Amino acid sequence: MENKSFKIIYEGGVGELEEKKSRFIAHISPVKTEQEAIDFIASKKKEYWDARHNCAAFVIGENNEITRCNDDGEPAGTAGRPMLDVLLRENIHNCVVVVTRYFGGVLLGTGGLVRAYQGAVIEGLKACMILEPKDGRPCSITTDYNGYGKIEYLLREYELPILNTDFGADVIISSVVPVEQIEEIEKKVADKTSGAAIIDWENPVKYGILEGELIKF
Repeated sequence: MENKSFKIIYEGGVGELEEKKSRFIAHISPVKTEQEAIDFIASKKKEYWDARHNCAAFVIGENNEITRCNDDGEPAGTAGRPMLDVLLRENIHNCVVVVTRYFGGVLLGTGGLVRAYQGAVIEGLKACMILEPKDGRPCSITTDYNGYGKIEYLLREYELPILNTDFGADVIISSVVPVEQIEEIEKKVADKTSGAAIIDWENPVKYGILEGELIKF
């Protein structure tokens, strides 16, 4: 896979826009399997049974192994595919979106439909909680009080999260380090504390940071 940011929906959301009296309502949810995506689409079609269209798109897998889309009665290529293109462009994986359209009586034309369906997906994404999972290792750094400020500054300099700080006889700082930075951080911590600080590494994880909290996948 290309070295682009890998994004997932941690918490889904709903977005809406109106175009020439037609309402477009986007529901977005995280999914792990094709069956979960199919079930989500079916649930929205049941919920919005009175709408003229419930168009859908989903992407499954770290390398987009499964991609599907459906125009649900709209002119071919004006709804499902444009919706899918937004997910692919934003590099969002393991995600399903359903855009419900309540027809407002005014025809939008091919270009208008594409813009409306894509716009609805974008509005839906704005309401979602999106994370970028990384490969890393949680760690605890034990240092004396003289080294505490140096290590805290180092972690902030590298934009590494400080998950917890325990002040006792020594100071123990909990963080997580991307795998590609582990060797460099070990060296920097040793340099800053003249080798006095001790780093205890946990097993590798795929993780994201949400409001200062470590989320493991």
